[in-house]
Amino acid sequence: MKVKKAVIPAAGFGTRFLPATKSTPKEMLTIVDKPAIHYNVEELIEAGIEDILIIIGRNKEDIANYFDRSPELELFLKENGKEELLELTERISNMANIHYVRQKDAKGLGHAVHCAKTFVGDEPFALLLGDDLVYATTPCIKQLADMYETYESTIIGVQNVDKSQVNKYGIIDGLKVGENLYEVKDLVEKPSIEEAPSNIAIMGRYILTPDIFHMIEETPPGKNGEIQLTDALRRLNQQKEIYAYLFDGKRYDTGDKLGYLIATVEYALRNEELSEDFRSYLKKLL
Repeated sequence: MKVKKAVIPAAGFGTRFLPATKSTPKEMLTIVDKPAIHYNVEELIEAGIEDILIIIGRNKEDIANYFDRSPELELFLKENGKEELLELTERISNMANIHYVRQKDAKGLGHAVHCAKTFVGDEPFALLLGDDLVYATTPCIKQLADMYETYESTIIGVQNVDKSQVNKYGIIDGLKVGENLYEVKDLVEKPSIEEAPSNIAIMGRYILTPDIFHMIEETPPGKNGEIQLTDALRRLNQQKEIYAYLFDGKRYDTGDKLGYLIATVEYALRNEELSEDFRSYLKKLL
């Protein structure tokens, strides 16, 4: 069964980027010339998924406004002969079939995902975390979706991290069963360096089966009263096989200040319009 739907949770407060995120959703912070969430929607479209649910919270209307039409702006651009900008603006509002639902209470990623239950129905779906960008020749979600078509089980996108960084991620304990593929034996949310079962970290990309919703419903709140997706996946893993796929690509944590700056610099260096002049500037600066 093909993956046709996707969910992007975007209801968080973005506290790591205060005070900017006091009035601007963290997902709308720009990487060169596009908001971070735009790159995620592009990844889904390139993977053949155009039915997308974005889970928003209070004061996140800017996200919906961005992907909506702007008749006043379109008219202004048309009347002033700015055809390229008009085409760009119209293309954004026609990118995909984007839906929205509000997470009324900030009760963790598991709770946010559960808000997508009605939208998903009984289909598998892609889950992308809004903080994470992945630059890859083959879209990361397509890599995972292709694996899902073979195994028809939950697929978690992972990468190796330095052992000193394992306490920042969900970590899997897995048995290698194929090239870049692991059968998950356990998942641990942000373990200590001493207790981490591996350095294989979950990287904000998933293909989930709809039975995850029942697991979330059975998962009690943990730290800070939040329902963790990792805890729900552990429950699911006791009943069904879950796989972790070591995807190809470079992941950026744009919810972190340093990660955001790294993403901005590297995406700028890939931009045909900017790369030559920007590279020259950096050489002079350094």
